[in-house]
Amino acid sequence: MERLRRRLGGSGDDSIVVPAVIVSTFFIGFGGGVIFPILPNLGAILGISPLLVGLILSANRFSRLVANAPAGTLVDRIGTRTPFVVGMIVQGVATSGYVVAVVAPAPEVWFMLARILWGVGSALVFATAYTIAADVSDGGSRGANMGLIRGGVLFGFPTGVVIGGVVSELAGTVTAFLVAAVFAVVAGAIAYLTVPETHVETGANRSVKPWDVDTSRPALTVGLVNFAVLFVYIGALFATLVLFLDRKGLSVFGFDAQGTSGIFMGLTVVAAGVSMYVGGSVSDRLQSRVPTLLVFLAATSLGFVLFAAAESLATLSVACLLVGVGQGGTSGPLMALLGDLVPDERMGRAVGTNNVFGDIGGGFGPIVTLPLVETVGFQPIYLSCAVLPVAAAVVLLGGVYRETGQFVPRVES
Repeated sequence: MERLRRRLGGSGDDSIVVPAVIVSTFFIGFGGGVIFPILPNLGAILGISPLLVGLILSANRFSRLVANAPAGTLVDRIGTRTPFVVGMIVQGVATSGYVVAVVAPAPEVWFMLARILWGVGSALVFATAYTIAADVSDGGSRGANMGLIRGGVLFGFPTGVVIGGVVSELAGTVTAFLVAAVFAVVAGAIAYLTVPETHVETGANRSVKPWDVDTSRPALTVGLVNFAVLFVYIGALFATLVLFLDRKGLSVFGFDAQGTSGIFMGLTVVAAGVSMYVGGSVSDRLQSRVPTLLVFLAATSLGFVLFAAAESLATLSVACLLVGVGQGGTSGPLMALLGDLVPDERMGRAVGTNNVFGDIGGGFGPIVTLPLVETVGFQPIYLSCAVLPVAAAVVLLGGVYRETGQFVPRVES
């Protein structure tokens, strides 16, 4: 791998490769997010139960749950370029399926199929994107590059949420889905034209079994933290915010709950987008990932405490900012920590393992929270979400100490 990295030009090559990955993953992420502010209300119109809505919202994560480990193994075997481009194409086809679902009979079936297909494609994209960042980085740039690529992957998703909420209200649901489909095609074209091979040298042919996943302590530790962060952010906040706003009667610019939820989710997006790069870059300068991770996990926890108490737009705005900053700020250092501790030749599998944990969190979140808010209310749910990042911090410290013998190890150790 070091020979390959030298051939690519070392970390200096990240000035070309990383932006290409960011742009393509950003555009494709629309398809994952555009459905979120639309489906809860569309479900009420179509007579779909909250449980079925939750299943549709989470279907991509459960299909990705099955595909993550094989995708990571495939990357370690054949490289990054082909799985990345194929994943983009599959996600583009799935995004077009939302348009079909709106006009076809049995829309819930079409939505479910589209979400399942989208999950398979995103498993390939996620496994390759982070592996590419690890391949073209060293310890002094890995945090920043992971933050940037993580921003492209996740920033596109909530941007789709904003578009789904605002465009659907101004121009209709079909238009919102068509916009997402067009950008998905653009993303596939960008990936095909610009992203090179970074992971496997020409002629390499490793025999790797699909079930040969990475179950090392670093992969499991990082995966559990990822589980907690995505459960509260994607699985809980994004799935319930439109219902919370409707219950509280909060709105901005005259929008209803659907449009307002898109705007507030957009606020978390802006906060996360800034903190993704800042968190990774700070951890590079400190030459230690753990302090940065603890700060941002604390911010996430505090944000959900404020959500539980929110009765005004001002409090809700601060809560969204804190949760967005916390979620984004953990992303870069967390993936950089994985790259620091896992050998190059197993990075694809380690990323696949990490994504499995994240998808369990993001997938079960809507299934758990949407029915529960109808029975116990929003406050207990949001307070429970405040506890999860604290538990993740304990897991992080324990796992890192067991692996390195230090609670706050430096990158070079």
